[in-house]
Amino acid sequence: MIVSLARFRVDLLLLLVAVSWGSTYLVAKELVSAGTVLALLALRMLLAAGVMAAIAGVRRKRLTRSELFAGIPIGVLLAAVFAFETFGIAHTSATNAGLIISLTMVFTPVLESVASRRRLPGTFFAAATVAVTGVVLLAGNGTFDPPSAGDLLVLGAAVVRAAHVVSMHKLTGGKAMDSLHLTTVQLGTCALLFTTGSFVYGDSVPHYLSQLDPRQGVMFLYLVLICTVFAFFVQIWAVRRTSPSRVSLLLGTEPVWAALIGITIAHDSIGIAGYCGIALVLTGTAWGRLIEQRHRRATQPESDPPRSKPTSAITEKENATP
Repeated sequence: MIVSLARFRVDLLLLLVAVSWGSTYLVAKELVSAGTVLALLALRMLLAAGVMAAIAGVRRKRLTRSELFAGIPIGVLLAAVFAFETFGIAHTSATNAGLIISLTMVFTPVLESVASRRRLPGTFFAAATVAVTGVVLLAGNGTFDPPSAGDLLVLGAAVVRAAHVVSMHKLTGGKAMDSLHLTTVQLGTCALLFTTGSFVYGDSVPHYLSQLDPRQGVMFLYLVLICTVFAFFVQIWAVRRTSPSRVSLLLGTEPVWAALIGITIAHDSIGIAGYCGIALVLTGTAWGRLIEQRHRRATQPESDPPRSKPTSAITEKENATP
């Protein structure tokens, strides 16, 4: 009974993270315009990195050189993800953004297979085709118009997010690194890049902050504290109490919540073709994730190091590092 309650608590918190991420697209759309993207991201990352750094400081655990050197390039990729995604949200619907970004689950195994020179089964590419077809239907919504600039930007974010995941695995895999330190360095790198960028493009951070009304201020704090800080902490905490596959499965419900929130709260206009696209995206990404997980388990024994060689304690956790 105690084990079941503990597992339920972990699952519930991970599900709350997925819901918060699903709501991010609507919240960001309410807070951003093309000219305020960098100011919003700079302010969001400055606050989030500050909170994470303060908590890391309380622990009094020293940041290592390897964590710094790995976290900075990964942080640059993370900044690119946020930039593509947020510029895209300014030019498309919350529903489209939330579903298109889910293609990360298709792109990541493809990039990983290229990096590791390991072939994926043919059925995976069938699942990828289903998901991409769904995106085309969703973006065109039955009109067969080309995707909007916002849709393409979010699609670019999905590709870069996949590169971020693969790069993180390459740079940190098998190395004893602290997840909290890595997250803080990544967010700090993002904060530095976006703050610098806000000086040369769009609104400045002080001007953007002065334009927020009380309602937008609450939404912004939600974006920082719940969708960023809380989400990262839950991932770090949960991966030590459940399996990476279970974490991936629960967080993989993000596009479902994005679609529900976009349709019911934002009242995004979705025609029959759009709903068919949603179904295909969700089916294709879920099918692709299942195929990839089965393929990984089937080939794992061949790639495992010999038992006589020591392995880092972080090896079993590396796939879930945020």
